Amino acid sequence: MSDPSTTTLLLLGLAGLAAGFVDAVVGGGGLIQLPALLVGLPSASPVQILATNKLGSICGTSVSSATYYRRIRPDPRVFGPLMVCAFAGSVGGAFIGSHISDRAFDPIVLVVLVVVGAYVLFRPGLGETTLLRYDGRRHLGIAMVAGVLIGCYDGALGPGTGSFFVITLVGLLGYSFLEGAAKARLANWATNLAALCVFVPQGAVLWETGLVMGACNLVGGYLGARTAVAKGAGFVRVFFIVVVSAFVVRIGGDVLGVW
Repeated sequence: MSDPSTTTLLLLGLAGLAAGFVDAVVGGGGLIQLPALLVGLPSASPVQILATNKLGSICGTSVSSATYYRRIRPDPRVFGPLMVCAFAGSVGGAFIGSHISDRAFDPIVLVVLVVVGAYVLFRPGLGETTLLRYDGRRHLGIAMVAGVLIGCYDGALGPGTGSFFVITLVGLLGYSFLEGAAKARLANWATNLAALCVFVPQGAVLWETGLVMGACNLVGGYLGARTAVAKGAGFVRVFFIVVVSAFVVRIGGDVLGVW
């Protein structure tokens, strides 16, 4: 494919900035960045789009993960195994993603987003504080299974992965939105790295575009993480509902053929 124009790179950079901010707060920045790549690079293959999206995303998740870790200090006994399982799942998903269409996932993602968005909306106290629902091995086991499943989805497609991690950590395991977001960023960093370990040897990454988007994603991730930490769980909850609602509209339009 031909190199993108300066205007296209600028617009993709803006998309990366917005995606990095959203991703750092509640996850799901890929639902901004991936469609932008599809529009901006119409001649690129699906695997090139997926791979370039991962390069842009890992820059943002790197800085937001570090910011959350320094300020929230999440428990490594949980996020460590979660990251390992997410990495393994993402490697498998990336091999799958090299051969499948994202259209197969859209209806499933739409249903999940509607259900979890409604769940959070109608439970106003959810995620205000950490109140763990399970102890010991059961708690860790659920986190690890979620890591494998969500990691596999991220490697195969990706958009909404951070939100799915937040949903699992807050709604199922009982973390606050802020602590859940911190662990979600670390797990999402691991899934991005794993996918790149598959895509880079395949020569699928469009480096110029990916690095431009990555630099902008990094800035957005830093601003988003600092904003979330400063504003607290209430801000993250409201932002989560707004972003999930926007994702439902966007993916719903795809499924129904509106866009």
